[in-house]
Amino acid sequence: MSARTKARKRALDILFSADVRGDDLAVTLAAEAKRAASEPAREASWLYAREIVDGIIDSRDDIDEQITTHSRDWKLERMPAVDRALLRIAVWEILYNDEVPTAVAIDEAVELAKEFSTDDSGAFVHGVLARVARAA
Repeated sequence: MSARTKARKRALDILFSADVRGDDLAVTLAAEAKRAASEPAREASWLYAREIVDGIIDSRDDIDEQITTHSRDWKLERMPAVDRALLRIAVWEILYNDEVPTAVAIDEAVELAKEFSTDDSGAFVHGVLARVARAA
């Protein structure tokens, strides 16, 4: 598994945790940063995970607007928390990270949705992200 795939999983954990607990994302990120400092072996995945989460914090309104616009009749609040977090990660990568090809961002999000969310989540995440990518 690549360092970026591991980083996406870490970012997913951070986003999901903050969402489910109702915590401020910046506070959850700071707590994870403290924990990451004691794990030098995982530094490569931590650096990109932090970049993802920082990017989502900086652009959350735009990211959420893109998800809401392209999710066709699904309110953000009604989506499973895992799907919401994965969509935020992938939309950030599609719109704000030129180093990640759009197809890779979509494929990674779909695979994580299949692994960690509902049976229908892979197709749902793919559909939303494909529409975001076409509009970008």
